[in-house]
Amino acid sequence: MKRSTLMTSTLLTALLTAATAFASDKLNHNEIYQLRESGQILSMETVLKQAHTIQPGQLIEAELEREKGGYVYELKIIDVDGRMHKLELDARSGEVLKRKSSD
Repeated sequence: MKRSTLMTSTLLTALLTAATAFASDKLNHNEIYQLRESGQILSMETVLKQAHTIQPGQLIEAELEREKGGYVYELKIIDVDGRMHKLELDARSGEVLKRKSSD
Protein backbone atom coordinates (compact mmCIF):
# COMPACT_ATOMS: atom_id res chain seq x y z
CA MET A 1 0.00 0.00 0.00
CA LYS A 2 2.82 2.41 0.87
CA ARG A 3 4.50 1.81 -2.51
CA SER A 4 1.20 2.55 -4.29
CA THR A 5 0.78 5.81 -2.39
CA LEU A 6 4.40 6.82 -3.11
CA MET A 7 4.00 6.02 -6.81
CA THR A 8 0.75 8.00 -7.00
CA SER A 9 2.26 11.06 -5.32
CA THR A 10 5.37 10.79 -7.50
CA LEU A 11 3.24 10.63 -10.64
CA LEU A 12 1.17 13.62 -9.52
CA THR A 13 4.31 15.62 -8.79
CA ALA A 14 5.76 14.70 -12.17
CA LEU A 15 2.56 15.62 -13.98
CA LEU A 16 2.35 18.97 -12.22
CA THR A 17 5.98 19.69 -13.02
CA ALA A 18 5.44 18.71 -16.65
CA ALA A 19 2.36 20.92 -16.81
CA THR A 20 4.42 23.84 -15.49
CA ALA A 21 7.05 23.20 -18.15
CA PHE A 22 4.35 23.15 -20.82
CA ALA A 23 2.85 26.37 -19.52
CA SER A 24 6.18 28.18 -19.80
CA ASP A 25 6.41 27.02 -23.44
CA LYS A 26 2.90 28.36 -24.05
CA LEU A 27 1.32 24.99 -24.80
CA ASN A 28 -2.21 24.69 -23.55
CA HIS A 29 -3.81 21.50 -22.27
CA ASN A 30 -5.42 20.78 -25.64
CA GLU A 31 -2.03 20.90 -27.39
CA ILE A 32 -0.52 18.61 -24.77
CA TYR A 33 -3.40 16.19 -25.16
CA GLN A 34 -3.01 16.22 -28.94
CA LEU A 35 0.74 15.55 -28.70
CA ARG A 36 0.06 12.53 -26.51
CA GLU A 37 -2.87 11.21 -28.54
CA SER A 38 -1.04 11.61 -31.85
CA GLY A 39 1.95 9.66 -30.55
CA GLN A 40 4.33 12.60 -30.72
CA ILE A 41 5.15 12.17 -27.04
CA LEU A 42 5.02 9.25 -24.62
CA SER A 43 2.83 9.40 -21.54
CA MET A 44 4.47 10.51 -18.33
CA GLU A 45 3.74 7.07 -16.87
CA THR A 46 5.65 5.37 -19.70
CA VAL A 47 8.56 7.79 -19.37
CA LEU A 48 8.79 7.23 -15.61
CA LYS A 49 8.86 3.45 -16.07
CA GLN A 50 11.61 3.82 -18.68
CA ALA A 51 13.59 6.17 -16.43
CA HIS A 52 13.31 3.76 -13.50
CA THR A 53 14.86 0.95 -15.57
CA ILE A 54 17.70 3.30 -16.56
CA GLN A 55 18.24 4.81 -13.12
CA PRO A 56 16.41 3.50 -10.07
CA GLY A 57 15.70 6.07 -7.39
CA GLN A 58 13.26 8.76 -6.38
CA LEU A 59 12.00 11.19 -8.98
CA ILE A 60 12.66 14.78 -7.90
CA GLU A 61 11.70 16.73 -11.01
CA ALA A 62 10.30 16.09 -14.48
CA GLU A 63 9.98 18.58 -17.31
CA LEU A 64 8.90 18.34 -20.92
CA GLU A 65 10.66 20.77 -23.23
CA ARG A 66 10.40 21.60 -26.89
CA GLU A 67 13.86 21.31 -28.46
CA LYS A 68 14.91 21.51 -32.10
CA GLY A 69 11.52 20.60 -33.50
CA GLY A 70 11.00 17.74 -31.05
CA TYR A 71 10.26 17.15 -27.39
CA VAL A 72 12.54 16.04 -24.57
CA TYR A 73 11.71 14.87 -21.06
CA GLU A 74 14.26 16.08 -18.53
CA LEU A 75 14.23 14.07 -15.30
CA LYS A 76 16.11 14.44 -12.02
CA ILE A 77 16.40 11.32 -9.88
CA ILE A 78 18.13 10.77 -6.54
CA ASP A 79 19.51 7.28 -5.98
CA VAL A 80 19.71 5.41 -2.65
CA ASP A 81 23.20 6.84 -2.04
CA GLY A 82 21.96 10.42 -2.40
CA ARG A 83 23.53 11.06 -5.83
CA MET A 84 21.60 13.20 -8.29
CA HIS A 85 21.11 11.85 -11.80
CA LYS A 86 19.86 13.96 -14.70
CA LEU A 87 18.36 12.16 -17.66
CA GLU A 88 17.20 13.57 -20.96
CA LEU A 89 14.90 11.21 -22.82
CA ASP A 90 13.46 11.62 -26.29
CA ALA A 91 9.77 12.26 -25.61
CA ARG A 92 8.67 10.22 -28.62
CA SER A 93 10.83 7.10 -28.19
CA GLY A 94 12.09 7.19 -24.61
CA GLU A 95 15.67 6.90 -25.91
CA VAL A 96 18.38 8.30 -23.62
CA LEU A 97 19.77 11.47 -25.19
CA LYS A 98 21.92 12.56 -22.27
CA ARG A 99 22.80 11.22 -18.85
CA LYS A 100 24.69 13.01 -16.08
CA SER A 101 25.42 12.12 -12.45
CA SER A 102 26.69 14.28 -9.61
CA ASP A 103 27.38 13.87 -5.91
